[in-house]
Amino acid sequence: MFKPGASLTFTNASTVLREGLSAIAAGQASIDVSEVAVVDSSAVATLLAWRRAAAGRGAVLDFGTLPANLQSLADLYGVTALLQGAAAPTSATDRHH
Repeated sequence: MFKPGASLTFTNASTVLREGLSAIAAGQASIDVSEVAVVDSSAVATLLAWRRAAAGRGAVLDFGTLPANLQSLADLYGVTALLQGAAAPTSATDRHH
C-alpha cells in the first residue's frame, strides 16, 4: 500500500502526487495517509486528485482515517465528504438542504 511521507506540502506535492497516481494505476484501492504530519492546502488538492484518478478508473479510493491536521483542512475547504468517499452534492439545491 502506498504511504506518503510525513510531509505533504507545496514543496513535495508534485512528486507525491505522481507516486500516488502510479499506485492507483497499478490497482491500489487505498492510500495510507495516517502518518502525514505536516500539511498545507497542497495535501488536500493531492488527495482530491488521487480520488478523481481512481474514479476515472471506476474504482473507489480509501484514505482511512485522516490525521487531525488534514481533517481540519478538509473541513475548512468543505471537501470532507469528497475525501471520505461520501456522495457530494450535485446541485445547488442539494447543497442547501
